Amino acid sequence: MDSAAAFERMYLHDKRLQLAHSLPHVLSKTSESTAMTNELSIRNMTRPEVNELVDWAAAEGWNPGIHDADLFWATDAEAFIAADLHGELIGGGAITSYNGEYGFMGFFIVRPEYRGRGLGNTIWQARLERLIQRLRPGATIGMDGVFAMQDYYARGGFVFSHRNLRFRAEIAQRAANPPVKSGHIIPLDAVPFDQVLEYDRSCFSAGRKTFLKGWIAQDDALALGYRRDDELQGYGVIRRCREGCKIGPLFADDSAVARAIYAQLTLFAGDGPVFIDVPENNPAAMALVHGEGMSEVFGCARMYLGPPPELAHHRIFGVTTFELG
Repeated sequence: MDSAAAFERMYLHDKRLQLAHSLPHVLSKTSESTAMTNELSIRNMTRPEVNELVDWAAAEGWNPGIHDADLFWATDAEAFIAADLHGELIGGGAITSYNGEYGFMGFFIVRPEYRGRGLGNTIWQARLERLIQRLRPGATIGMDGVFAMQDYYARGGFVFSHRNLRFRAEIAQRAANPPVKSGHIIPLDAVPFDQVLEYDRSCFSAGRKTFLKGWIAQDDALALGYRRDDELQGYGVIRRCREGCKIGPLFADDSAVARAIYAQLTLFAGDGPVFIDVPENNPAAMALVHGEGMSEVFGCARMYLGPPPELAHHRIFGVTTFELG
């Protein structure tokens, strides 16, 4: 790295720290918020508390996977931040660091009875400040925020990139589009892991070896690859969730490969519904879910603090999770 680039990274790092420190004053100036700030305690979560956070997410309708708590904790145990009020857990979230190269803010929840009191401002600011400290200077931070909070996050410096939309398919409604049979689809564990990791890196903002190893080998899930001429051209994972199954990620070179993988993954779901989170900035991905008769049920705004990562957006047919990116 030349000296000019190093200076720029350090400058961005310092500006982000200044922004993080200023957020409570920018986002909320009520005396009630100030009083509550003094009573809050921000700390790292314990492993059992992550289960509680996942239960809160389920109550919000986020439909977490059966093994998400274990997998997320194994990826980055230091990511989970708790907020206590008078010794009681009232909120929290994740601030995942991918090797210090890229950060992701997710799982931000405040218990309903404590909302509207200015507490969320302090918790969110503390999470951002801690994540900045965990990353190398100048590293980008991403998040998927609910649409109602988009302006709030923008005031904190995050810039809108695109929408990620959750779609739902009822298994009984798939008869009009029979599964595509392909001899190129194989279990993902039959593909050399280095190939999977390389392909994944083209679609995600940083290397995530630890996460990926656990994600594709988790119980109650199916991971498939599409390989032709010894070249991996796509892969996908479907896992059982509190309701039905969720596909994520679904990465593929083109729509034909994506549909072939999608069709085989949905067979794993049995009689339950299937969900997938689709980036709206990939027209082929939107065409796939509309062609399958899926219904839009939820959505988030993908936003970045820092330069947007350079990704092969045409390959991203389904994001991995809203919680860890």
